[in-house]
Amino acid sequence: MKKCAVLFLLIYAINLQSQNQLEALSFLNRTDFKVGYYGNFVWNNGINLGLEYGLYEKKIKKERRSGTKIISHHLLLNGSLGFSTNFRSNTENSLHTYYGFIWRRTSSRRWQLNFELNPLGYYRSFLPETFEVKGDEVTEIKFPGRSYYTPSTSIGFGKMRKESGLSAWYLNLNFSLKTNYNAGVLPMVSLQYGYRFNFKKKK
Repeated sequence: MKKCAVLFLLIYAINLQSQNQLEALSFLNRTDFKVGYYGNFVWNNGINLGLEYGLYEKKIKKERRSGTKIISHHLLLNGSLGFSTNFRSNTENSLHTYYGFIWRRTSSRRWQLNFELNPLGYYRSFLPETFEVKGDEVTEIKFPGRSYYTPSTSIGFGKMRKESGLSAWYLNLNFSLKTNYNAGVLPMVSLQYGYRFNFKKKK
């Protein structure tokens, strides 16, 4: 009985390990990672990191005189984390993250049209050395800055690379709203330029 139990546990462990490996491969095959510039080239410049996970894909074949063209439509889950600063004045550093969805159209020539909608967005500002005056006392504020709910949307284009781990480049125009900013809303416009890459298993 003990030998059967040990054999059963061994088979179960091997099966669980195989499932975990298959799940990891499935995740990597459906995920693109991205890194790029984020800012407006004037007072706000930084870097943005993120990933895109494929949720849905539809391919449409169109017959033309020149041959068959395949157009792909993708729906992706989007997540991003970035850091930006003002290099001229160093008056504010910021950390931002957002989550949402991407709709992407890929033509037969590998050109891509991207549209993002990120209803979940967070922006945290970090101010330089700041002091507070209370009566006759002056004290330094630790971790000065504020947090904002910041939803965003963007539109852009790019192009896939053929047979390369560096899957595509992209250029997006991003529009976001920094809410509860001085009892109002502050619109922000920025550019995103970078590259997507993946670890998909080559066929």
